[in-house]
Amino acid sequence: MCGPQCRGLHQPTGHTAQECELLSTHNLGAALSAASGQVDLVKNFYELVLIARICLLKQQSPDKYADILQMESHTELRKANTELWQHYEQNVVQRLQRDWGMRSMAAAAEIHTICGILDVNCFEIGQNSAKARCLYRSAFLLAHDCCPNTAHADDPQTYAIILRTSRAIRKDEGITLSYAYTLQGTLKRREFMHAGKLFWCSCSRCADPKELGTDCSALLCPKCRGGSVRTVDPLNQEAEWKCDRCDYKLQSKEIVKLLDAINNNLESIDAHNIPGLEAFLKKYERVLGPNHYLLLSAKYLLCQIYGRIEGYLLHTMPLEDVEKKENYCRDFLRVVDALEPGMTRLRGLILYELHGAIMMRSQRLMLAGEIGESEFKRNIKNVIRCLQESRDIMLLEPEGSSEHEMGVAAAKALVEMGVN
Repeated sequence: MCGPQCRGLHQPTGHTAQECELLSTHNLGAALSAASGQVDLVKNFYELVLIARICLLKQQSPDKYADILQMESHTELRKANTELWQHYEQNVVQRLQRDWGMRSMAAAAEIHTICGILDVNCFEIGQNSAKARCLYRSAFLLAHDCCPNTAHADDPQTYAIILRTSRAIRKDEGITLSYAYTLQGTLKRREFMHAGKLFWCSCSRCADPKELGTDCSALLCPKCRGGSVRTVDPLNQEAEWKCDRCDYKLQSKEIVKLLDAINNNLESIDAHNIPGLEAFLKKYERVLGPNHYLLLSAKYLLCQIYGRIEGYLLHTMPLEDVEKKENYCRDFLRVVDALEPGMTRLRGLILYELHGAIMMRSQRLMLAGEIGESEFKRNIKNVIRCLQESRDIMLLEPEGSSEHEMGVAAAKALVEMGVN
């Protein structure tokens, strides 16, 4: 790192000769080798590569560099956040200027601006080990909404971003996308966006204590057992939470502590551990509201793995487990239809999972004589509707992606059923 045989040199997603020269001149390959096995150090090294790459554009491609500088950096807000500013000063600015020899190439203020631009405008694309952070000339202009009217994907071959509408957009309505993850409650979602994008979202979902009727942040009241505990002011991160039936209250700090503990519990469970996920649902169904986003996150995993892993294949599963899969899919869809309505990836995926559960349950009940032919036919019509909508959504995803392959599978299943 770096020599004539450098695999990244001159490749479309690789680096330039100038970048190779920078890395080799300052013996940065040795620094990376020394950091091997230390995840934080390696991650920081590649963050520096990204910023150095942008600085090099100043000479290599002034037009691209000018495009990047048009993007919002929130520099003044970042300066006001002493902890954030010092982090970048010590771990990025000083290292690039001192260890990477870039003092003459970029002033400290310029590097801080680039750091801000990356934090505010970057898209994370790709999957697993092929993930990348990218800036796009036009996509950065789109406004955020926690209930957006577009969906976006990235082409796995070219890294181009593909933006499409997910529902009808009225004249003069803003075109929006979401910077946050749908399956997060307002408290955590707003905190995430403020930390990364430096703004407090006040969209219709964030402003509604019941999150557009989904109630996906509500807790069950431990005092009266019949009420729901919600924030009294969703646009105030420090507002207290109160039961809607009794005088029970909690401070926001206690809510955060509780949510973090439950989330850590969920993340400690292997994504293919069905008994573990089922135990999680059982443990917290008396703590969290029925549509709570942490319960939905577990159900989302179960929707996908019931019927797909050894010991839980759809044709061998007990009817009880088939019905669980179907119920989890329906629970999830009810929330998605409110928060991500229209032709969205989440909806397409769950509709595909739902069709298999309905089909298997119907076949089992028909063979057992527990439902008649008319009900069986109604269920098959439901299966066809699920497949058709899933196909129409997933075939919009880039070719080569797992989502597109699901669309192909849905289309094939419809042909086998004799349906267009």
